[in-house]
Amino acid sequence: MRGRSQKRLLMVCVGNLCRSPMAEAVMREVISRAGLEKDWHVDSASIESWHTGSQPDSRVLNILANHNIDYKNHQARQLTEDDFVKFDYIFGMDPNNMESLKRMAPQYATAKLLLLGGFGLHPDNRTIEDPYYEMGEAAFEKIFNQCNVACQCFLKQARANEIIM
Repeated sequence: MRGRSQKRLLMVCVGNLCRSPMAEAVMREVISRAGLEKDWHVDSASIESWHTGSQPDSRVLNILANHNIDYKNHQARQLTEDDFVKFDYIFGMDPNNMESLKRMAPQYATAKLLLLGGFGLHPDNRTIEDPYYEMGEAAFEKIFNQCNVACQCFLKQARANEIIM
């Protein structure tokens, strides 16, 4: 059971294989480096159920390992209606994710729906593109860098109570 002051973050993309697990791992690392693990809980989920139970894409795991981020035991799961109440913030990776999240949110939802790229990234670079169909790891390195900047900026703003809806 979480403490009353613990904030809960959920990273969401279409399949929970690439972008949202990457964002989850990066956010956990950013929180850990700040010494705030007890104050924050981070998870990830998918909009679609296609890959439920699957491990993250191997390229995600390779990029995380290259950056000395340990990320194990993740299995893709699909977003549930309860997530819209259990989590304080739910992040989409692109405008389509955001539209899906808004459509899926029940009337009683309390989570704030945010575009992860809206934190610290240049307006032309705020969409965290799906790298699933790309060859190699270059696109995965790009989303790692985007997530790293965005997660650091979000945490800084959240700690200063500067999250604007």
